[in-house]
Amino acid sequence: MGKRIAMVAGEASGDLLAAHLIRALKQHLPDAEFFGIGGPKMQAEGFEVLWPCERLAVHGYVDALKRYRELSGIRKALLARIRRERPDAFIGVDAPDFNLWLERKVREAGMPAVHFVSPSIWAWRGGRIKTIARSVSHMLCLFPFEPALYEKAGVPVSYVGHPLADVFPLEPKRALAREVLELPPEGMVVALLPGSRQSEVRNLAPTYIETARILLERHPGIRFVVPLATRETRELFLAALAEAQAEDLPIRLLFGHAVEAMTASDVVLVASGTASLEAALLKRPMVISYRMGKWQYRLMKRMAYLPWVGLPNILCSETVVPELLQDAATPLALADALDRWLADPEARASLEQRFTELHLKLRQNTAERAAAAILPYLKGDAAWKPSPRAA
Repeated sequence: MGKRIAMVAGEASGDLLAAHLIRALKQHLPDAEFFGIGGPKMQAEGFEVLWPCERLAVHGYVDALKRYRELSGIRKALLARIRRERPDAFIGVDAPDFNLWLERKVREAGMPAVHFVSPSIWAWRGGRIKTIARSVSHMLCLFPFEPALYEKAGVPVSYVGHPLADVFPLEPKRALAREVLELPPEGMVVALLPGSRQSEVRNLAPTYIETARILLERHPGIRFVVPLATRETRELFLAALAEAQAEDLPIRLLFGHAVEAMTASDVVLVASGTASLEAALLKRPMVISYRMGKWQYRLMKRMAYLPWVGLPNILCSETVVPELLQDAATPLALADALDRWLADPEARASLEQRFTELHLKLRQNTAERAAAAILPYLKGDAAWKPSPRAA
C-alpha cells in the first residue's frame, strides 16, 4: 500500500512550499496520498483538500480571537480524522500557532510529526522551543543558523535552505524587468514596498510618500514603483496620496509584481519582512523600515533577542543595510539613507557580492532536502519517540 500523509499549510506561501514538497516526495513514493488543509497548488499535485488554507488566515490578534472557536473546531475535526485513519506521518507547513498543538497531539497518538519552517524563536518568544520539543519529531529549517538552536534543545533538525533561493536567479535580469513594467531602460527608479498587510500600509504609506517627495526634489526625473498585494492595500495607498495632495508625484502603483519592481529598481525602501529577503536575493541595495503601535513596539523591543529586525542583516550577522524603525523612520532620514546608496557605486557593488554569497548559502534545493529528511519517517527508518502525554 502507498504511504498516506496528513498535511496542514497556512496561507499562499505555505501552499506553494507544500506543493513543492509533495512533488519531491512523490519522486520517491509515487503512490503516496496526501490530505488535510491546503490550497490550489497542493491540490494540483493531487492533495485532498478537506479545508482550504484560506480558512486559517487571520489578520491580527483581534481577528484571531474572534475566530478562535471556528479554527479550534477545524483543528479538532482534522485531529479526529488523523487518529481514525492513522496516516504514516503528519507534516505541518509553517502556521505554528495552528500546527504545533496539532503536532503534539499527533505525536501523543504515536505518529511522527514534522514541522516545515522554523518559527522565529531566534527573534523573540524563545521559550517556545520547549513547546516545539514536545510537539515535533523533526524540524526543517530554512536558515543556516537555526539548527544549532534546536540541537541544543535536543530536537531532531535539518537545514534545507530557503525555497526563494532556488527560484530566484543568481543574476537578476534588470533590463527585462524594466521592459516588463514598461519603464525606460535608463533613469533612476526606486521601489517602495510598504508591506502586504493593511496595518503596515496604513502606518508606512504617508512616510513613504513624503520620502518620495524629498527624493524627487533632489533627483528630477526619478520614478517610483509601488507593488501592492491586494485591492484593500491599494485603496489605502491611494487614500494616503490624496491626503498628502501628492497625486502628481511620479508614483506608479502595481497589482503585485513585487519581484519585477525590485529587480527593475536602483534601490528599495522596504518594510521589514520576507520582502527584505527577496530584495537581498535580487541583489538590491535597500533601506529597511517599520512602524507599529507604540505599546506593541515597546513589547516587541523588550522581547527581541537580536540587534536587527531585517533578514538580510540577521543572515549576515551584521548591519549590511540600514534599519530605520519607528520614530527613526522619518521621511528625511529615509531619503538620506536611500541617497547614500544611490551616490556610492562601490558600496552597491560590495553589497551585491555579499548578497550573492548569501544566495548561494541559501540555495540548497529545498524541496528535495526536505523530502530526504522526511523519508526515513515514512519508511520506518527514523528513530523517534512519541511525545509524552500532557498531564
